[in-house]
Amino acid sequence: MRQRLNWAASGLIVLTALWWVWGELDRRIEGHWTRPGDWWGQHATLNHYESDVNVYAAEYGLPPAYLLALIQLESGGRKPAGKRFESHVFERLKAVRDGKKVAYEQITAMDLADASDDALRNLATSWGPFQLMGYKCIQLDVQLRDIRGKDAIEAGVRWIDLTYGDVLRAGRYKDAFHLHNTGKPLPENGIPTTFHPDYIERGMRYMRNFGLNASE
Repeated sequence: MRQRLNWAASGLIVLTALWWVWGELDRRIEGHWTRPGDWWGQHATLNHYESDVNVYAAEYGLPPAYLLALIQLESGGRKPAGKRFESHVFERLKAVRDGKKVAYEQITAMDLADASDDALRNLATSWGPFQLMGYKCIQLDVQLRDIRGKDAIEAGVRWIDLTYGDVLRAGRYKDAFHLHNTGKPLPENGIPTTFHPDYIERGMRYMRNFGLNASE
């Protein structure tokens, strides 16, 4: 019995050591001293999205390093990118549809006429590599499939250009990340109100990893 316990303890030690070594390798491959997972996210983003990002970044005059960093930040570079349902957005859209609320952002009851609860759930879900909320398709005048399928990069870059493209072209990257996550620029006190407190910090780090000297 004691021998079995010793074997179990030894096995646990070996597994722990292997986990630590793997984490350290992850941080050091190709000289990238980054947090665990960052290296893989960066390479997944480049492998899956770099070519499309470069095309539409050039078309709209936006920095590709920001767009790539945003993709890594929002979806980890995965393809398909996954989705995330926001229950509070669903309740607000439902209130607009049912006439209990005048509008949610630019969305009015006219935009949601005859929308079922299932349709509202899709509009209250974030989609694609940029994790755009479904209701943004109304502002873009496209179908929901356009922000979550093969045209997601084009639709996402166009939405970014319409919403805060001038902020990006001015090099105000911290404001841009804050706008994407909250709809508002970074507060004057410099304290972000993003869901994750380090959202902007990570975004800026990812931009530097993608080759932009973003010191703001």
